Amino acid sequence: MGAITRALVIGGGFSGMSAAIMLARGGVQTQLVEIDAGWRSYGAGISLHGATLRVFQQLGILDAFRHTGAATDGLLVRTPHDDRVIVPLPTPPMPGTGLPGNAAIMRPALAAILSQATREAGVSVKLGCSFETIEQDDEGVTVGFTDGTSGRFDAVIGADGLFSKTRGTLMPDAPSPAYVGQAVWRAELPTPDGIDTLNMWLGKGVKVGINPVSPGRSYMFITEDRPANDWVDEADLLPRMTALLDRFPSPILTRVKAGLGPESKLIYRPLEKLLLRQPWHVGRVMLIGDAVHATTPHLGAGACIGMEDGLVIAEEMLRAPSVADAFAAHEARRWDRCHMVVTNSARLAEIEVSGGSQDEHNAIMGRSMIALTEPI
Repeated sequence: MGAITRALVIGGGFSGMSAAIMLARGGVQTQLVEIDAGWRSYGAGISLHGATLRVFQQLGILDAFRHTGAATDGLLVRTPHDDRVIVPLPTPPMPGTGLPGNAAIMRPALAAILSQATREAGVSVKLGCSFETIEQDDEGVTVGFTDGTSGRFDAVIGADGLFSKTRGTLMPDAPSPAYVGQAVWRAELPTPDGIDTLNMWLGKGVKVGINPVSPGRSYMFITEDRPANDWVDEADLLPRMTALLDRFPSPILTRVKAGLGPESKLIYRPLEKLLLRQPWHVGRVMLIGDAVHATTPHLGAGACIGMEDGLVIAEEMLRAPSVADAFAAHEARRWDRCHMVVTNSARLAEIEVSGGSQDEHNAIMGRSMIALTEPI
C-alpha cells in the first residue's frame, strides 16, 4: 500500500461511494460524510454505457445490477408519427462483462446497491454531516465537521457534486456550471408493448426516449430545447410533459401519455455543464466527478466517468509513494477522457438546439461510443 492510510470522502453519491469502496478494500481507513441524513438518491432512470458495466464489474456489483437493472442491445430511432424504425444503431458491448452495450437502472436502485457495498467494504459512514473547515499542513488535513467533531486525514476526496461545497471553499474563483439551452423531463412507467431496448423519437426542439430499467419497468426522458433556464413548479410537471408528448402522434407515445400520473415520479432538470481546467486538487484535497467535470446526458456517460474517477483515484492512492504523486497520476489519466465526454456531449446539445448537421451528430456519437470502450 502507498503512503496514504487515512482518507475522507466528502459526498455519498456514485463517484464518492466508488472511491470509498476501493480505498477501504485496499486497506485505507476510509470515512465518508454525506449531507443528506437519508442518503437518498433523487431521480428517475439513468442510461448507462457498456463502460459503466465495466466499472460495476471492478466494484464487484455487476451481479447485483443484473438482478436489479436492465441490459439491452442497441438503440432504435423511430418516426414521430407511426413508430416505424428509421435506423437501428448498435451499442458496442464491453468485453468481459457478458452483457450487451446498453443498460439502465433507476437511480435510487443503483444508489442502494452502492451504499450496501460501501458499508460492506468497511467504510465509516456519517450521514447528515458535511465539513465545516478544512485546514492543511505538510503532514495532512484536519477537517472540522458540522456535527462538532473533527478528524485528521492523509488525503481528502471532494465528491459533492455539481454545486460542490468543497470546490466553492477551496477554489472560490472556479467557473460556475453553465446552462446549455436544454432541459430534460423524466418519468417512470410500465414498459410499453413492443419496447425491449432503448427507443428514441426525434421531433423539432424535442427528443423522447424510453429505456427499460428493470423487468416490466422503463423510464422516459424528454429532452427539450429551452432558451431560458426558468423555474418549473412541481404542479406543472404533468401538464407540461403531456403538452410535449402532444407533438408526437406516435401510437406508443400516445399510450404512454395517457398513463402518466402522480405515480410516474416526474422530474424536471435543466442541463448544465462544467469542465474545470486542471489541477483538480488543492494540496491534499482532490475533486472528482461532477465537482470538476459535469456533463449533459447526451452520451449516457456522466455517471460512468464520475465512477471511473473513484476507481482511478483509489488505485493511484493505493500505490503511489505520496499524495502528490497519486494526484498527479490521477489527473494525467483522467483529463483526455473526461474532456472528451463533456465537450462532445455539449456539442451534441448545441447541434440539437441549433438544428445543425445530423451527420455530425451521428459521427460524434459513434466516435464517443468507441472511445468509451477504451481502457481507463
